[in-house]
Amino acid sequence: MNTRAASLDRGGGIALWRQIADELRRDIVEGLLVEGAKLPPELALAERFAVNRHTVRAAIAALTAEGVLHAEQGRGTFIRRAPRISYALGRRTRFSTNLEGQARQTRRRLLDHAVEAADRQTAETLGIKPGASIVRLELIAEADGIPISRSTAWFDAERFPDMARTFRKTGSITAAFAAQGVSDYTRRSTMVSARHADPKTVEELGLSPGAIVLATEAIDEDVDGRAIELARTLFAADRVELTVG
Repeated sequence: MNTRAASLDRGGGIALWRQIADELRRDIVEGLLVEGAKLPPELALAERFAVNRHTVRAAIAALTAEGVLHAEQGRGTFIRRAPRISYALGRRTRFSTNLEGQARQTRRRLLDHAVEAADRQTAETLGIKPGASIVRLELIAEADGIPISRSTAWFDAERFPDMARTFRKTGSITAAFAAQGVSDYTRRSTMVSARHADPKTVEELGLSPGAIVLATEAIDEDVDGRAIELARTLFAADRVELTVG
């Protein structure tokens, strides 16, 4: 079984077991550890990463809790890589369309909502004055009952005063826009980055500590080129792969 040499950051702020878990995730994503294969013994991993076996066990425990690995009594620990959902980021990104054929049931649920004053950056993005009222929605997206993303979205409250109510009724941003006069819209831009999930995201998405999330910041616009939504979303990297096209 091939694995890549690893050099851990021993002076940084990320625990060694988290770094080891990240390296093993990368091995799985890159095909160095394949589904059904047996994980190398703890001693071999401890030698690879130059750590003690306790640190290796902590990484294995986290990945097992996350569902990436599974232990079989008397046999060892094996790779269990569930198929990841392919989520396309394009001009017409739509949640329900993206998951067609990949999940039996999908839904987006509203965690919280509020009307608040727009800060300067959000106001500039939405083309309104700083301090103007905006609607904020906090959302969780699920596929077959499993959380795959957590997002915060902002809308001009003057133009979309019923955003929270119509979303709660329809479960769809597209339908909520349509109910308020926007029959079509496209993606203006999407920025993507990756980072460790914070404790709140770990809890909301049911991840293990140290899990990686893919972060996007997206702006949607109407047919006249006017921004109608700013959304920041965190995708569980072990459950979703983002494709650009």
